[in-house]
Amino acid sequence: MVSERVPRPVVDVQGLHVRFGEVEAVSGVDLVAYAGHSTALLGRNGAGKSTTMRVVAGVVPPTQGRVLVAGHDVRAEPLEAKRSVGYCPDVGGLVPRATPWEHLQLSAKLRRLGVGWEDRARDLLERFELGDVAHRVTSGFSHGMGRRLSVVLAAFHEPEVLLLDEPFDGVDPIGVEATLDIVNDARARGACVLVSTHLRELAIEACSSVLVLRGGARVATVTAHEMAGEEGARAYRGLLD
Repeated sequence: MVSERVPRPVVDVQGLHVRFGEVEAVSGVDLVAYAGHSTALLGRNGAGKSTTMRVVAGVVPPTQGRVLVAGHDVRAEPLEAKRSVGYCPDVGGLVPRATPWEHLQLSAKLRRLGVGWEDRARDLLERFELGDVAHRVTSGFSHGMGRRLSVVLAAFHEPEVLLLDEPFDGVDPIGVEATLDIVNDARARGACVLVSTHLRELAIEACSSVLVLRGGARVATVTAHEMAGEEGARAYRGLLD
């Protein structure tokens, strides 16, 4: 008898609390995400999605709880955890006076990428229709162009954990399609993908499971199928009320 292969947990968050002074942005979130799978963090603005993503990315320290990324505790082994991650933040992250190509050059140098990085860089820029602006400084980019470049930079080094925080915000259909392709590519090579969004339809298109957050807490973990269609929309509204 051949046993069914159990997916490997890559991101393991237990009892996460994050406080900023008197404000508790995240209050007891549990999250387990697996290799070769994509998980959506879905909820309204202020639900705690971005703060949770920042903790997993190693940008914000947890106030309480355990967070393991690729087997590394973000408190005890922050550098090792960060090396496993490709992170598209919800805002910022780009150098205004640098071009997309300069961003990619710096990333390749910091990540010590070998021969072939230039071909991958060109391919990603073309897929996101940024090839024509590869040598323009990003200060003149629209919000959607900046979002697309942030996804490119997150996926560039093919990380074990891909974190995309609001990657669809202000992005045109071509950019949305390219981002969905990036998610599928990452899953196909066995990466763990987390996508934060307030857009239910894109959450279920990008991901197989959905973690619904409200007021900094997890209120449900469901399959993408359960969030689909009119019934899914009604169920989602019910979870947020």
